[in-house]
Order: sequence, then C-alpha cells, then structure tokens
Amino acid sequence: MSSENPTPIKLIVTDVDGTLLNSEHGLSERNTAALKAAAAQGIHLVLATGKSPASCTSILEQLGVPVYGLYLQGLLTVNAEGKTLSQQTLDPEVARQVITYADERGYSVVAYSGNRLLTRAMNAEVEAYTVRYHDPVPESTGPLQNLLWTTPIHKLTAIGEPRAIVALRWQLNTQLGSSVRLMQAGVPNMLEILPPKGGKGSALKALLKELQIPSEQVLALGDAENDMEMLEIAGIGVAVGNAHEKVKAAADHVVASNDEDGVAEAIERFVPSVATTSAKPGETEASKAEETKA
Repeated sequence: MSSENPTPIKLIVTDVDGTLLNSEHGLSERNTAALKAAAAQGIHLVLATGKSPASCTSILEQLGVPVYGLYLQGLLTVNAEGKTLSQQTLDPEVARQVITYADERGYSVVAYSGNRLLTRAMNAEVEAYTVRYHDPVPESTGPLQNLLWTTPIHKLTAIGEPRAIVALRWQLNTQLGSSVRLMQAGVPNMLEILPPKGGKGSALKALLKELQIPSEQVLALGDAENDMEMLEIAGIGVAVGNAHEKVKAAADHVVASNDEDGVAEAIERFVPSVATTSAKPGETEASKAEETKA
C-alpha cells in the first residue's frame, strides 16, 4: 500500500512485548516519538497486551499522553484515565477444572485478577516468567481452587516445558471445548486460558464501538497468535519483522522488527503527517523522502 493512506487513521493499537518493546523490554526513542506525534494529531493510542495494567506503568509514564488499555488479552479494557470500561472473567467451575488438572500434572499456574497475580506457591519458574514481563510479584495463596468463588479471575496461565504445553493445550481443548479459549502469545512454555469470548480482537471491536471509530481507520500492530484477530479487524494490520510466519501471512504489511523500531516505521508510513516529526536520530528529511518514494 502507498504511504498515502486514503482513509485517515484515527486509532493506533499495538501489542507490547515483541512489538512495541525491543528484546530488552525497552521502549525506543523513535517509537516513543512516533506515538507522541500521533497523539498530538488527535489519534487515539491503545496498548493491547496479555499483561496486567501495572506492567505497563513505565510505558505510560514514558509516553506521557492519553492511552487506552486492552489488558489481560483484552479481558480488561480501561480508558485513558484508568477507568474500567469492560471486563470478562472465567467461570469459577471451569477455572477449578483447569487448575486441578494442571496441578496434578506438575504445571505451574498463575491466576490473574486485575493487577493481582496469584499462585499456589512461588517457584523459580513463576518468578522468571513474571520478572521477564514486569508483572507484579505473584501472591502465594495455597490452593487456588479455594479463591475462585470469592475472587474474580480474568485468566489463568499454565507454565511448563514447551512439549508439555502443546500436550496440555490439546488435552484442555478436548475436555473443555468451547467453555474456554486457549491461546499462546508467542511464548512456547506458556498457555493462557481465557473466557470463551475473550481476546484482543473482541475487546478492540467493543472499544471501536465505544469511540465510534470504523475499523477502516485503525492501524494495528503485533507479532503473535493473540494479535491475529486484531490485525484482521484493522483497516491496516501490520506484523513486525520478528513476528511468527502465520501472523505475517495474516497481516496486510510487514515492517522492521521490534529491535528496529517497526512500530515507528508503520506509523510514519501510514500516518504521513507523523513522518516529519519522528525521524530516526540523524535521519534527514531528504532520506525520509527517498524512503517514502521507495
């Protein structure tokens, strides 16, 4: 598609880990500048992530502009002031079945309840997972089954060896079918268990309805399975260069990787008014003009 998009972009939604953040889980200056420039044009910004709202605090502080959030795989949607707009939680009985089955087979299970992460007992596997993604430290609660009827659980995450996770996904799908949605966010040793209608795609649809923005005016960016619906809904769906091949196939365009400011590249390309304000350090207007022509 030409850099001159005939339908002006009114909303940009981006995945966080593996897309907006680089491999060191940092937000680059160029990505920051591009998002700030878009916000200055009146474009709505949305973070879409499997993580909790608390995990994105530093990103929001660095951007310093209003940002909506589709957190916990879209199960918790908040506006730019942090007010909850909508949420979905797991059926307690379904959650009990999943936790019991996973516990008996040695998987580590983390339950998400807003900004609270709960686990039977902290171990190195759970600690490494949460530290990597800057989520809050999980609370050791003993058997999670005891909390399910008093604590709303948005989703569960099972952690184990990659081959065991493949087997768990098949087994839970066979046992629970349409009562849950099973998803992997580009991490082979982790399986997420969501309510049946959960996902970034459905959350994005609801937010667009709330803001009265047509999907044709949306630029969406991602890298993993949990981003595919979002890319397909958007008028312009973009996969970063490090994305899974099936995500690239589902996208309209592929840009540079998350370590090469792919998010900024997409914004500069499809929101032309941003291009002059978010150039790479040392990049000239002439070089940007040549890149646009290409």
